Amino acid sequence: MAAITMRLPVPRKVVGPSASRGGEKHLVAPGDTITTDTGYMRGHGTYVEEEKLIASVAGAVERVNKLVCVRALKTRYNGEVGDIVVGRVTEVQQKRWKVETNSRLDSVLLLSSMNLPGGELRRRSAEDELAMRDYLQEGDLISAEVQSVFSDGAVSLHTRSLKYGKLGQGVLVRVSPSLVKRQKTHFHDLPCGASVILGNNGFIWIYPTPEQKDEEAGGFTTNLEPVPLADREVISRLRNCIVALVNQQLMLFDTSILYCYEASLPHQIKDILKPEVMEEIVLETRQRLLDLEG
Repeated sequence: MAAITMRLPVPRKVVGPSASRGGEKHLVAPGDTITTDTGYMRGHGTYVEEEKLIASVAGAVERVNKLVCVRALKTRYNGEVGDIVVGRVTEVQQKRWKVETNSRLDSVLLLSSMNLPGGELRRRSAEDELAMRDYLQEGDLISAEVQSVFSDGAVSLHTRSLKYGKLGQGVLVRVSPSLVKRQKTHFHDLPCGASVILGNNGFIWIYPTPEQKDEEAGGFTTNLEPVPLADREVISRLRNCIVALVNQQLMLFDTSILYCYEASLPHQIKDILKPEVMEEIVLETRQRLLDLEG
């Protein structure tokens, strides 16, 4: 007979008055009037009708001087040069790979835009083109950087740095790109024993922190050794913490993930996804972040 989990009501934790600072954003729905002032410039997610600036998507209003735009709460990834992305190879074509990056169109990784195994730099030959499936094949996960954005919105990637390349063992979590905070670095080795790549495209990769950095392979060797149970438990806990943060619409960056991980330690890994536990640990995380800002 299957076990039944019963939950009793528990009182909600009261968050300090500083928590209200997170609610200052002006949220709008499609068709809402943002402003009737004609001095504002129209940005993304808005249109003008009868001298009124109106939202065309649901999201938060952002103002930069006289420019007004609406940042959508849920959206596909729109690439920007310099973004760090995690993607999955979907097709091997002539001198290029097609990569799924949560965008409207598949991204492109050219054979000439990647390091060859061993990190050597030379012109690509016909032999390299024939060996493309030895480097990357359909289904492989990669980390890369956005090199350029085409006029139709498609993204061109490169993996010319040794920190990019093929991903080995780990867990992929898909979230909304709008919840990933832009930072100087999106590669984080967390003190709990695991590392994360926070892709700007909303793909988050959690993996065991490597003992030593292997820089001779050019990003194409993947460690397929069995992952110890302790590392798997840390990765599973981090994954559930990220799901909890996304459920409560909290921005994802290294500090928020680490605080949420620490708040979840009194609970079992499978219990983190229970609604009342999720709410409790995210409230504690939000309070610690507010205390950090203050």
